[in-house]
This record gives sequence, C-alpha cells and structure tokens, in this order.
Amino acid sequence: MADAALPQPLSSIVRRTPVPPTVSQPVATPLWPSVVYRATDADELDRIYEGELPGYSYAREGHPNADVLAAKIDLLEGRRKPSAPAGIVSGSGMAAVSAVVLGLLRAGDHVAAGNQLYGRSLRLVTADLPRMGFATSLFDPTDAASVEAALTPATRMILVEVVSNPTLRVADMEAIAALGAERGVPVVVDNTFTTPRMYQPLAQGADVVIHSVTKLLGGHADLTLGYTATDDPDLAAAIRTAAVTWGFAPSPFDCWLAERGLHTFEVRFDRAEANAVAVADALAGLDGVRAVLYPGRADHPDRARAEKLFGRRTGNMVSFVLDGGRPEVNAFLRGAAAIPFAPTLGDVATTISHPASSSHRALTAEAREALGMPEGFIRLSVGIEDPDLLIDEITAAVAAARIRSRSSAEPCSGS
Repeated sequence: MADAALPQPLSSIVRRTPVPPTVSQPVATPLWPSVVYRATDADELDRIYEGELPGYSYAREGHPNADVLAAKIDLLEGRRKPSAPAGIVSGSGMAAVSAVVLGLLRAGDHVAAGNQLYGRSLRLVTADLPRMGFATSLFDPTDAASVEAALTPATRMILVEVVSNPTLRVADMEAIAALGAERGVPVVVDNTFTTPRMYQPLAQGADVVIHSVTKLLGGHADLTLGYTATDDPDLAAAIRTAAVTWGFAPSPFDCWLAERGLHTFEVRFDRAEANAVAVADALAGLDGVRAVLYPGRADHPDRARAEKLFGRRTGNMVSFVLDGGRPEVNAFLRGAAAIPFAPTLGDVATTISHPASSSHRALTAEAREALGMPEGFIRLSVGIEDPDLLIDEITAAVAAARIRSRSSAEPCSGS
C-alpha cells in the first residue's frame, strides 16, 4: 500500500505567505519586529533611500515603531511644524547624547557642559571626550558668568540639563540660550528631569533637545530608549547619520512599549508631581533631615527662576540630605524596604537613589561634596502611590536613620 501524501513542510514555503488584506485599521499600534523590509525592485529601493517614497529597508536605519514614538514625543515637545525634521529615537538616553556628540563635533572642537550632569554624561564630558581629543570645560549652569567664562573660540556645543541631576538646581536657560545664539554655538538640552510637561527647550531658544525615554516618558521601568530632536535640518541629518553609523538603533518592542506608556504620561506625571509636593513638605519637617531640595519649595535657591521657566510645574524629583553618612543612609534604605532602592527614576512607583553609590560613584567624596552631594544625599523619584502611605514609609525610614545616628553618637560605657 502506497504511503499517504505527506503535508508540505512549512520550510518549503517560508516567507511566501502574504499579509492578510484588510480595509480596516488597528486601533492599537502594531508591533513591527522585522529587521528588514522588502522592496519591489532596485529602482523602488533607490526611491526609498532618497526619500521619494515612504518606506524602510533595514531596522538599524529606521523602523515604524520608532517613527510612531518619535512623532508622539515631537508633539509633546510642541514640534508641530510639518517642515521640522522628525525626532530621532535611539537605544538609550546615553545613545541619544552620544549621537549628538558624535554627529555634531569635529576634531579640535571644544564642549562646555554643566557641572552637574547625570553621572554618565559627566563621565563622557570629563573623561571620554578628552580621551578622544575633544577639549571640554565645566560651568555652573545657575551662573551666567560661569557659563560665559567656560566658552572659547573653539566651543561648538553647550550641553546642559534644565534641572540638574541629582541636586535639582535650575539652569539659567535664558542666559545660556542667549549666549549660544550670540556665539553661534548649538545649545543641547537634556530635558529628562523636566519633561515636555514642564519645559520645551526648542521653543525657548535651545537647538537640540534630548530625553532618556527610559525614565518619565516610558514610565514603567521596562524599556531602555533615548530621543533627540532639532528644528535645524542640517543638525538633524548629522545626528541621524551618527545614530545609524554607530549602531544606536532602538528596539521595536521597546518603542512599542514606550508609545503605549505615553498615552498615560500626563496623568502619571501630574499625580507624581502632586505626591512630590507632599513628600518634600513632609521631609522638611523631620528630625534627621538636614536639607530638602525641591524646585517647588520657597526655600529652593532657584525658586524664582523655576517659577519663571516652569510656571506652576515643579516636577516629581525630590532630593534631601540626611544627618550623618553611610551608616545613616543604610539605615534609611533598610527602613524604607517597601520602596525600591534602584539607580533609576521615572517608574510608576517611587524609587530611591543614593548618588554616592550609584550615578556619581566615579567622583571622589570631595568632588561630590563640592557639588552639594555629601554622603547622606538621597534622591527620590516620586511615583503615583497613595501619598499618605508614601509619607508614612519615608517618615519611618528617616526615623530609622535618626536612631542609627543617635546610637553611634552615644559614648561607650566602660566595664
């Protein structure tokens, strides 16, 4: 008896099943994980590369999920001009910073940067760029005279955070933008802490805006992405070329997650900001807390500038200084066990960071102290929890640190 015909193996028809035709459109953005995209012929591929036809070729050079995400962040940043170059999504916040640096700088150029950047950005400026042959200098972003003194005839970039990480000082953005325009130097602004909900750099005279989408825009601690945008077509082309050449491509899945998260961004930000106001005020009244840094408080050194730049917005980041040092910090962290101790920010839940052991660990204790970050410095990325629960947990943790401080101060009794 002859064997029955076997079914045709799928390997014989691989990639030969078409996408089902449809006249309806999905409500949720589809996920496009494809690395490559097919063209009809070489002429069509030419036209895609030349921008004459919309399309994609290789995911490192762009893909739909990145473009959908970029378009939505563009809107958040107030970039509604049809002629403006689209924003560029990259694999991380530092990839975005690196794409800007590698795309815009040439051998012999000088970079002036704020002295309180995110730890890795600060390392890039103080160690990696000099190693690669670029001259760099740091300035106090709150002092216009310091900014001007840092500029040289070779300066080709001013890099600054609107609100510094982690001391929450507010940069003199008006003076910095004016100096950049006067000297013809691009002003590059890391807007991660502030987000477009508080501040839109391009509308205020900056040339390039950067975000770590990983943080507040993504908002769920489950993706790693960066974003950069400029209204200058030449700058945009240079940044995009660097991102493609150096392989800073974003994951389609991460882009899909981030775009999904953006739909609740304003709601999340507003709730976290309201919680931060309550947490900052509660901390200011606790024994064992030496100082509270929050742009919304009247005692913040840059309160007037924050109000001028941000209006009623104050953000979700709160920093404070515990009395004591590492033993008190450890007691606080153990006392706040329900709040993740994690070197990040922007999750829906509150997280705690200790710069001396994480983001700024590469600096000496003396250098951190000079920047206003003693060993007892703590940064909170306030989330959307019930504020009373959050304040109770933080209050208990400060009390634990206070007990530790008192016990270490008590003299030992002799036998």
